[in-house]
Amino acid sequence: MIPLENFLILSSILFCIGFYGVLSRKNAILILISVELMLAAVGINFVAFSSFYDTERYSGHIFALFVVAIAAAEVGLALGIIIRLFRERKTINIDEANELKW
Repeated sequence: MIPLENFLILSSILFCIGFYGVLSRKNAILILISVELMLAAVGINFVAFSSFYDTERYSGHIFALFVVAIAAAEVGLALGIIIRLFRERKTINIDEANELKW
């Protein structure tokens, strides 16, 4: 059996990569991908802790499914906003979208 620490290390690496991507990128789609990496790390944590500490119930797996569903809704909403931004400003650079007024 793979130890819990391996999953936690993988999850923390994914979360740190996503966090760095959110802070350093200017492209809206790359920021969205970075947020998805962070949500994947959270899902890995839920499943890992559920598998190791609550073997009779699947509460962590269910929470991971909720994370996937929320991530799908977030992607749909964010892509709609990005498409609207591109149509109005002809760019998906976050610095160019400094006003929420259209």
